[in-house]
Amino acid sequence: MGLPGGWELILIVLVLVLLFGATKLPQMARSLGQSARVFKAEARGMKADEEAAKKDKTEQQPELTAGEPSPPPVTAPSVEEKQRNDPKK
Repeated sequence: MGLPGGWELILIVLVLVLLFGATKLPQMARSLGQSARVFKAEARGMKADEEAAKKDKTEQQPELTAGEPSPPPVTAPSVEEKQRNDPKK
């Protein structure tokens, strides 16, 4: 099944004009075009965000050479350590 030909397109346009009216069709087409532009812009933004996240991830993880020890993991102080170091008590 291929794309509609000449007479089929004319019939489809005629049905659309009868259903929605000649004044609403340009508004609907404009709205559809705006929606498509917004969708494309959001898709480009998401792709740029993913690329930035990948770039940040590779910059944050330094590469180690052979024989070099890995740095110790950074951990947050526990509640007990915070209470011991609190100058208010």
